[in-house]
Amino acid sequence: MELIVALKALLLVLVAYLSGAIPFGLILTKGFTTVDIRKQGSGNIGATNVRRTAGNLLGALTLGGDVLKGALPVYLALHLLPEPLPGREVSLALIALAAVCGHLYPIYLGFKDGGKGVATAAGCFMVLSPWAVLISLLVFILGVCWYNRVSVASLAATAVLPLAVWKATGEFSTTGSAAVIAVLIVYRHKANIKRLLSGQEPEL
Repeated sequence: MELIVALKALLLVLVAYLSGAIPFGLILTKGFTTVDIRKQGSGNIGATNVRRTAGNLLGALTLGGDVLKGALPVYLALHLLPEPLPGREVSLALIALAAVCGHLYPIYLGFKDGGKGVATAAGCFMVLSPWAVLISLLVFILGVCWYNRVSVASLAATAVLPLAVWKATGEFSTTGSAAVIAVLIVYRHKANIKRLLSGQEPEL
């Protein structure tokens, strides 16, 4: 029985990664425009660059797709790994991490040209800790209003997420997953950070 549960959890981690790796921004821009989003703007396939390059509608659709590909695997896991189950919280944390890693390093694009991970992480934690996401969302909105730059708002919201998850859940594995994801997201924003420091980061 324990082996079956472990195999189920492992399969869910794989499904989460493959789901997270779906490049919605690239699919939508290739399907509805002649643009290769990887060669336009910042070169990123996420919603911000899609909005700047291909318009608000495709940007919004990309955002929705990136959120869903994080939320759905975690939601599925919650129902397939019911309480009380040994290692359930660890499995859920790994599933969330796998979904974000899929977005950052998508197998369908040769493990490169992935997004920044913010929307997919938000989708994961909307299921695991909705109150934490609400706090991060408020920080994001304040960051956008104050600095008028999505990258600044994203980094601020990302920094707050692990603390908000811990405050909302008090659960070590979920908080640990949020912390690792936050580090990965900050790392993926290294080009934005350089532009911010040099005063070259574009405004919203």
